[in-house]
Amino acid sequence: MSNVGRFAPSPSGLLHFGSLITALASYLQAKSNNGEWLVRIEDIDPPREVVGAAQKILFTLEQFGLHWDRDVLYQSNRLTIYQDIINTLLKNKLAYYCNCTRQRIHGLTNQTYDNHCRHLQLSTTTQQPMAVRIKQTSSIDSFVDGIRGKQTIMSNDASEDFIIYRKDGLIAYNLAVVIDDHYQGVTEIVRGADLLSVTFKQLSLYQLFNFTVPHYYHLPLALNSDRRKLSKQNHAQPISTNNVRQLTVDALRFLGQSIPDNWQDASQEQLLQWAIDHWQIKDIPKNDKLISSL
Repeated sequence: MSNVGRFAPSPSGLLHFGSLITALASYLQAKSNNGEWLVRIEDIDPPREVVGAAQKILFTLEQFGLHWDRDVLYQSNRLTIYQDIINTLLKNKLAYYCNCTRQRIHGLTNQTYDNHCRHLQLSTTTQQPMAVRIKQTSSIDSFVDGIRGKQTIMSNDASEDFIIYRKDGLIAYNLAVVIDDHYQGVTEIVRGADLLSVTFKQLSLYQLFNFTVPHYYHLPLALNSDRRKLSKQNHAQPISTNNVRQLTVDALRFLGQSIPDNWQDASQEQLLQWAIDHWQIKDIPKNDKLISSL
């Protein structure tokens, strides 16, 4: 199987330095293995989306020389596919409706769902908004991450029946990301460590669907001066395209990679080629890092 990597931003805001780190690392991992690099826009949460953000994200990637190898996939064009899969899971009793409130779940020990609705025979005929939960029969409590080594989770968390369709009528991230990574033939997933905990849920779906499991690499997080991760929710500043080489070098240094001595004299294309030729995923640090100037 050929190597396929991907970068999958949501259009809830513009790219910030943490986004650039993820995009660059996923690009270099794919290209250093003579693979394809894909871009997917995860636009399945309209209330959080910023008008025009998807186009600006793509423009920014192009300015940094991060060119994708296939047409961009928009998840909003695949809603019928996700819904058909959910309907099949419900029909085969591999998923069920849930009407539990957030207040009830927050009152549970460790806020881990207790599978309360699994045997209640609920249906949408009740005319009230309901979520759909997977009936967890393929729980995964450990996996080996390509950067952080073996990762484990408590067995009660691994066996939780998690949501695949939200009460507000939106497809849950954990389902859509697995369906689309499989559809696109993604073999390596390079992303931030903030998504480490949901990997166990996603791996259980890979097992349920009998999909080939990709390799995972979870990157350290870039932190702001308050030691919170750079994110759109934390109002991280969008990256500028006025000095792409400097920001590329900053991202490479964050990732523990070597930098050419004469990088100031190189074009962005030459800098990226150097980075591809010298990419060492083993040199990526495990610990999050403070980025005081951002």
